[in-house]
This record gives sequence, structure tokens and C-alpha cells, in this order.
Amino acid sequence: MPTVVDSVRLEYQTGSRTPVPAPRLSWVTSSDVPGWRQLAAEIAWDDATRVTNYQVDGDASVFVEWPFAPLAARQRGRLQVRVQGVDGWSEWSAPQEVVADFLADGEWQAAFIGLPDPVRPAQPALLRTGFSVADGLVRATWYATALGVYQAEVNGAAVDDQVLKPGWTPYQYRLVHETTDVTALLVPGANAIGVALAGGWYTESFGFQGLAKPFYGTQPSFAGQLLLEYADGHSEWVVSGPEWQATGEGPWTGAGIYAGESFDARRLAPGWSSAAFDVAGWVAAEVRPTGPVPGPRTGPEVRVTQTVPVVAVSASPSGKTLLDFGQNLVGRLRVRVQGEAGTTVTLRHAEVLEDGELGVRPLRVATATDSYTLAGGGVEEWAPSFTFHGFRYAEVTGWPDAFDPADVVAEVVGSDMVRTGWFSCSDDLVNRLHENVVWGMRGNFLYLPTDCPQRDERLGWTGDIQVFGPTASYLFDCDGFLASWLVDVALEQDAAGGVPFIVPDVLDSAKVPAAAWGDVAALLPWLLYQRFDDLGVLEAQYPSMRAWVEQLLAIAGERHLWEGGFQFGDWVDPDAPPELPGKAKADPDLVASAYLYRSTATLAQAAADLGETADAEHYADLAEVVRKAWLAEYVTPAGRILSDAQTSYAVAIEFGIARGDLAQRMGDRLAWLARRDGYRISTGFVGTPLVCDALTRTGHLREAGRMLQQTECPSWLYPVTMGATTIWERWDSLLEDGSINPGEMTSFNHYALGAVADWLHRVVAGLAPAARGYHRLEIAPQPLPGLDWAATSHDTPYGRAAVEWRRSGTAIEIAATVPANASAHVRLPDGREFDVAAGTHAWTVAAGAEPAPGVLTTSTSLAAIMDDPAAYRTVLDAFTRIDPAVATDFRKRMAWVPNQPLFGAFSLISPAVVAEVEGSLAALNAQRGV
Repeated sequence: MPTVVDSVRLEYQTGSRTPVPAPRLSWVTSSDVPGWRQLAAEIAWDDATRVTNYQVDGDASVFVEWPFAPLAARQRGRLQVRVQGVDGWSEWSAPQEVVADFLADGEWQAAFIGLPDPVRPAQPALLRTGFSVADGLVRATWYATALGVYQAEVNGAAVDDQVLKPGWTPYQYRLVHETTDVTALLVPGANAIGVALAGGWYTESFGFQGLAKPFYGTQPSFAGQLLLEYADGHSEWVVSGPEWQATGEGPWTGAGIYAGESFDARRLAPGWSSAAFDVAGWVAAEVRPTGPVPGPRTGPEVRVTQTVPVVAVSASPSGKTLLDFGQNLVGRLRVRVQGEAGTTVTLRHAEVLEDGELGVRPLRVATATDSYTLAGGGVEEWAPSFTFHGFRYAEVTGWPDAFDPADVVAEVVGSDMVRTGWFSCSDDLVNRLHENVVWGMRGNFLYLPTDCPQRDERLGWTGDIQVFGPTASYLFDCDGFLASWLVDVALEQDAAGGVPFIVPDVLDSAKVPAAAWGDVAALLPWLLYQRFDDLGVLEAQYPSMRAWVEQLLAIAGERHLWEGGFQFGDWVDPDAPPELPGKAKADPDLVASAYLYRSTATLAQAAADLGETADAEHYADLAEVVRKAWLAEYVTPAGRILSDAQTSYAVAIEFGIARGDLAQRMGDRLAWLARRDGYRISTGFVGTPLVCDALTRTGHLREAGRMLQQTECPSWLYPVTMGATTIWERWDSLLEDGSINPGEMTSFNHYALGAVADWLHRVVAGLAPAARGYHRLEIAPQPLPGLDWAATSHDTPYGRAAVEWRRSGTAIEIAATVPANASAHVRLPDGREFDVAAGTHAWTVAAGAEPAPGVLTTSTSLAAIMDDPAAYRTVLDAFTRIDPAVATDFRKRMAWVPNQPLFGAFSLISPAVVAEVEGSLAALNAQRGV
């Protein structure tokens, strides 16, 4: 294969549109030349008047600054790139169309309009206007936004396939507009624009425990403008204003994010968005107070990205028809139905079943119910436009005649990001865990990173994405998505004087800073810089990073410790009671002060890379003072942390607070705690992303693997064994008896605890960035005991990288792919280290002798049983068959007296139990040939 430039990218966009006048350029090169490296690149820009060329010296190919004159609004052109390597110059890339989809300064002139005299809160409305198009139309560009959500049609045709536009931003500070080329939808002569408008997030009631209320406003409004450009050079604007018509008598009789949508097809007036429509009965639209001047969308659009069919139909104990889609997903149902006019089909949604009925208690006050009233007269098809649900199951009532599952399909809705990361291994449960992480991210990346997609919440909790960011950045190209959200973080922070718990902050939460949550302001920009080589986001967010750290340093004062205030701490520690999810084993002040160090040290690194030398030195010195204060306050001379919990040791090791021999001693203690806890999860939001890394960093790979592959609750795989298809909010969101956790806060689609997937990618499979943007890879697989093979691949900014290892007899075979214009540092399991260039590589190393299995008897120690997964499962199953109470006792005693012989740990044990265990161990010995 010759050297080829595969793609050219504008800023964060994968298509032709650019929301900024000087979009940074990136390209990916493929080559079969071993070790291919870019020596230079040439960029050609054709603006339809002339071609301008610019040469880039060196290997820069990611976020290269725009080298030409800034684009004007709606300017168009074509880009091509060619690259030079040792094999000479490549051919030019395919032309990349460029369209500037922003407005010029002062061009936004549309008024916000809505329904005059609405009769109920958040009343949906239809808006429309007619206009004429002369001959010689060259281009028609539609710009639109809303304080609410809208769908637009031109001459009866939808202008795009996006959903819930314009999404959710802090409406009082920032609005985005869509830019759409609608030239093909217009005809000479009479034309019309129609807009369906609903409240969406703008009119939703936010809050908990009966205190929910609207935060922004009680009625939605819309603003849009259409630019008509003609061949003779003149142009015209069609702008929303008081001359538009409005009605509240459209088919949407109710629409809410939490409540769902009601649609009466009998009220749909055919042709309402067409030029010939009779507007009798419609009234003049009301001009509403203006919002911020909107800017173009910089993140990905939200649309239907997949459809999922019904996999099973059943009847509930109450006789309701239940649909199972086999996957907990986020989106909506599309139905195809025929029946008499006035028949109403009702659709209710839930993530799980309880006692054979929809498990709706976790939804709290969100009714998550859609209804469709038929117009009659033939087959009708409908899906809600202005809501979304998190669900695996749906209950259907009111269906006319016999129900056919082929007439209902689930449409998956979310931000349309490109998938970039994959992982698989020999353990099917771990594969399902990873797939659950992917689905959790897909469901909760919908305009902003939310905590959950189903109940009366769906908010942009900062702590969730702070811990999940590394995993997210591997699985999907989410740089633009998160960079856009960080703009909102900074706006809310500036307005409130602190980083809120959620962004947009509809709970007015910024008055109290919280560790791990507010730290997103410092840690997420740095992550995007490291994973995507996005210096621009680091530059843009640096004032926000510094403001957050300064706020914390002021709180810490002369003790240099963050103490005494409210903290979420190690949220949802598995030992926390359902009603107190923040009551964790790790001391909240210890966690907060650890984050004080981490954010301050990160700010120092960012300052250094941005050339802020004085800041870099200042914050590095302060970080070191905080680190020493933390060690002095919380660590004994022997290296024991006073808050003796897994999370405490994990943050000390992974944040770099403990170093050298001290870190090793802490890792040894962490491994002891993991064994004491029966390799069950003992961490919450803060510790869970760190504990396996801390174990493997200090030489305890086996313990990390036992934790990963544990199936008892609490563990990563317990939900998988219970049928989970997404990550749960609590380790025991569903109890072993199939009932739902009794706590008020229980979600079956929360990605935070799935942050372990980053460890699977980097450590188990062995693919990580060694330099910003994966320009240099770290290939360092650590074959996990209990796995026969593992593989991962990631579409880096330079192309696809991959690592795979597989056991083969007494050897481990490793294969890796390094993309063109990148290199890698390799660290093999046998300790060898070296560098490689682009290309495909293979190595074989000795697997290392696994200890031969010994004979298992009732005199074997509890610790030995616990460290042998097959033996542990054999004994536990034997206990359970005879006496489940003894099985429960067995789990506890492993932590209390691990060095006791198996039955020496029990004061009383029945002969039947002894016989069952002895027989089971004998069978395992025979199977192993010992």
C-alpha cells in the first residue's frame, strides 16, 4: 500500500462544517513503509478564487494551526493534504469540503417568539411563516435555536435528522444554533417554514424530595433565520418575529423530559408547514425576551444512532403486555399501528422488572410515559420528538387488535460520536462488563455527560465524568463533546464563584466546593490534552483550572489540608447504607486533601506546557507542600494510613502522594486489604477507578485480577451475573433475590463505576499513551492470571493502534500495531524494554511457571482457598447446597481468620456439610490430576 492521507479533519468536526474561522487541521496517514514518519506536509486551500499552499515541516499532523486567512461567515472551499516521508511525497488526499457555518458579527437578528397566552405550563406550540423565493437562488442557509427544544420543517420536509435541538446549555449564559443548508427544500415562488416547539430542559422542574421547580422559565420560545443568497449577488433574510403565526392546538398535548410525551394525531393539520396551508385560527406569535446571542454548535449532534428490535414479549402478573429489548438503552420507541380514531396507545418505560412488573420505583417522579392517539384511517407510524427514556422494558396498553412485536422498535438516541476503542478477552463475563461500559457511555452522553438517563435527574454531575473521563476518551472521540461542556463549566464557575456539583447548575450547587466533583475543572482539560493532544482546550480552560485551585488553597489555609466541609467523599462505598451513600470507609477529608494535591500538581504541569513559567513554579512548590502535609497528617511512620481503607491507599499511590518504598508498603497493605475483603469491591466513585492500577503498579497483578473476576456482590461482575447490560449506580442496585435496592437513589445506567475499563485497556491489554495524543505509545501488556488472551485497539489521532496477547503452552505471544507517524515504547512481561517504530510487531515471552496446584483438603487454609478461584467456588457451592447460612459465614470468616484451616475456622459444623465439601474438593483434585 502506498503512503496515503486517509482523512482531513477540521477542528473537532468529522464533516465539512467548521464552527470557527480558523479551524485547526488534523490528518491521518497510512503507509506500508516500515517505520514511516512524516518529514513534512503540504496543505492546499482552494477558496474558489485561487489555490494557496502552505508547508508544514516535521511530523505535526494533529491540531495544526490554520495557516490561511480566517474564514468569513458561510465561506466555502476545499482542502487537500499531502505528506512527505522517506518514500517521497504522497498523492494529494481526497478534497475535503469546507463550509463556515457561523454567522458574522451582528448577523444574528432573529427574535425569540412563542405562543401568546398559553393555557398551561410548558405548552407545546406550532410556529410558521410563509415567504417567497425568486429565481436564481444559489443557496439557502437556516440558523435556528430555542429556549426549549424544537424541530423545523421547510415545505413539509424535516430540515435534518437531529433530535432535541438545540440541546442543553446554561441558557442564561450560552446558547447554540444549528446551521443547515436547506437549498434543496426550496422552490421558486411560495414556501413556508414550520417549527414544532416544546419545553425540554428549559421548562423542566429540577430538584428532589418534592422540591422540584422550573429553573429557567415556564414557556419555551424559538428563534430562527433563513438566509437566501441569489446568483446576482443580493441576499434576503427570513427572520422569526411577530409576523409569524402560532397555535397551541397542535398534536402535542404534553411533552416533558421526565414525564414523556403525549401526541394526538387527530389534531395534526396536514400541510401545516407548507406554503398553501390555511392559517385561519392561528394567531400572531408573541415576541419573548431575548436569550444570549447563540453561537454555532461545536460538539456532535444528537440523533438516532441505532435501532433495537423487541427480543421477547410477555404478560405481566397484572395482565399487561411487556416488551423486552434485551439491552438497557436510551432513546424512544417507534410504533406502527392501525386502528380506530381516538384509540390511545400508552407506552411506559423501565430499566428492570420487579415481581414481573415494570420496576418504576427508581424513576421517582419521572413517569416516563408516552401516549399516541390514533387519527384512524390506515397504518400510522410515530415516535416521540421531545423526550427520551432510559429503558430495557416497555409496557404497552391500548394496542388495537392483536399485537405484533415487529410493529415496535427501540431507537437509540445520543450524541453521535465516533467509536474509537475496543477490548475483548477470553472471559465472557469481562467482555460483557466492557460492553456494559460502552452502552452506559452511549446513554449518558446526550448533549452533556449525565449521571443517569432515566429518573427525575439526568444531570451533568461533575464527579461522574471526572472519574470516567479516561475511559470515555478511549472508547469514543469525545474531545469536542467534552470541550464544549467545559465551556459551560467555566461559565457556571465564573457566575457562581465556584465549580458546581452539576453543569448546567439548575440546583444552585456551587456555593459549596466538593472534592472529585469540582476537580473536573482542573483534571478534565488536562486529560483531553493528554489523550487528544488538544492544547486549545487547555489554553481555553486554564483560567478555570487556576480559579478552582486558588479556591481550594484558600480553604486549605496554613495547614494546607482541605478539611471540615461538606464532601461526597468515596460516594457509594459498598458498605454505605442505602440512605447514606456518602458514608464511606475512606475519610472524606483525606480524599479531599488528596484531590487538593492532585489538582494543584496538575495545574503546575499545565502551566509549564502553556509557557506560564512563574505559575508552574509557584503551583509545583505549593503541591509539594500539600503532599507533605497530607503524609504528615494521615500516614504513620510505618506507612499505614490512619483511614485504613482501599480507597485511601489507592489515592496515595495513584495520585503520586506516596513514592518509592512508601508507595510499595502501601501497595502491600492494599493487597492485604483486598484479600481480607475476599477480593470484593470495597471502593466507591473515587477509589474504583484507581484500585486495580494501584495494585498492579505495586506488583500485585494477581490480586487485581481476582478483584476483576470476582462475581459475588459487591463486584464488577456481580451485575453481569444478574443480567445487567449497563453499569449500575450501586454495586447492589439489584439484590440477589431480584428485588431493587431499597434506597431512593438507584439507577441501572450510571457509567462512573465502569471506569475500570481504562485499566483493562492500558494494563490488561497493554495500550496507553506515552506522549500526548498517542504520538508515542506505551505497549506494556500484563497478562492477567485467569485470562488466556486479551486484545484492544484504539483509533488514535494518528490511526489505529492495537495490542493482543495470547497464551500458547508455556509462552505468551504478543502482537502490536503502531500507526504511521507514531512510535512506541515496549515493556514486555519478561522485563525487556525497547522502542519500536510504526508498523506491525510480534514478540514471544515465557509465560512464567504458575504454581502447581496442591492437594486441597479440609485442612487447607482459608487464604489458600480464597486465592484459588476454582477452589473457592467449589467450597462455596458445596456450603450453599447444604446450608446457605454456612456459606454466608464462610465469606465472613475468610476476612477474619484467613490463616485458619478451612474447618478450623468454624466452631460447629454438621457432618453433612463436611462430607459435601470433602467430596467436592476430592472431585476438583481428581479433575486437576493431583
